[in-house]
Parts: sequence; structure tokens; C-alpha cells
Amino acid sequence: WVSDTTYFKVKDKRYYICVILDLFSRKIVAHKISTKHSTYLITSTFKQALEDRGNPQQLMFHSDQGTQYTSKAFRTLLRVNKVVQSFSRSGRPHDNAVAESFFSALKKEELYRINFKAEREFYESVDNYIVFYNSQRPHTTLAYKTPEQFEAMYYKRKKSELN
Repeated sequence: WVSDTTYFKVKDKRYYICVILDLFSRKIVAHKISTKHSTYLITSTFKQALEDRGNPQQLMFHSDQGTQYTSKAFRTLLRVNKVVQSFSRSGRPHDNAVAESFFSALKKEELYRINFKAEREFYESVDNYIVFYNSQRPHTTLAYKTPEQFEAMYYKRKKSELN
């Protein structure tokens, strides 16, 4: 998995978005929004991803070296769940290119196009875009399949190999 955060202003108030993306399928497996750029934002997003993905084993988690990702609380959470942590090299944002690319698409294809009148509209817009991104937006790296199609094909193949 890879994770990153970004922020977006709505009526002069910053909202921080944290996503966790499965590099295998490019699927956003968890996301949270907060008015605080905190360790809690990162840990709660990670806990959601673990729960939603059924506590996967042999997981590697990649992020930048931000204070939230290097915090004792988050590192303990990873260690307890036997997750290997990987960091981008200092000053090398392209190490996190997949997450950065997602945020670029989110902002260009959705957030910059809307003049949000309320916080609720912003939250709904992010949620709706992530559903679209996972279920309808094809990716060149996935042979023009959506993340959900790519995963479905993988599990179908895996099931047929077992039979």
C-alpha cells in the first residue's frame, strides 16, 4: 500500500485528505478527511483499510517521511499488525508518485471544478470521486481496466487455478 495526504481549502478552511492506495490494483482502499493534519488522521485511515481489506498479511506500507507517518503511535500500529514500513527518500516526492498522481486527478477532475458552498458538499464530492475512481475510471497501468475490474479479474483467475 501507499499513502499520502493533501489539503484542499473550502471557504478559507483547510481540509486534509488521507488516502491509502493498493499498488497492485491502484484501488483507493481507505480515505478520511479531517480539519487537522494529525497522526489520528493517518492511524484511523490505516485502521479502516485493514478492516475493509480483511487484515492482509505480508503487507508493505509506503509513505513519505512526514511526522504523522514517523510518529510512535503510527509505527506501533504498523508493528502490531506486522506491516513493513517503507519511506520515500528525503526530498524525493516522485517516490510517492502513485499517491501524488491520484491527488492530482482528484483535484483536476473533481475538486477544482466545484465552488463548494458547504463542508458536506466537499465531503460528498471526495467520496463520490473515489467511488468513480475505483469503479469507472480506467487506468493505463491496468490495461484500461478500473481498479475494481482488475481485482475481480485477479480473483476470478485465482479461483479457477484452485479448481
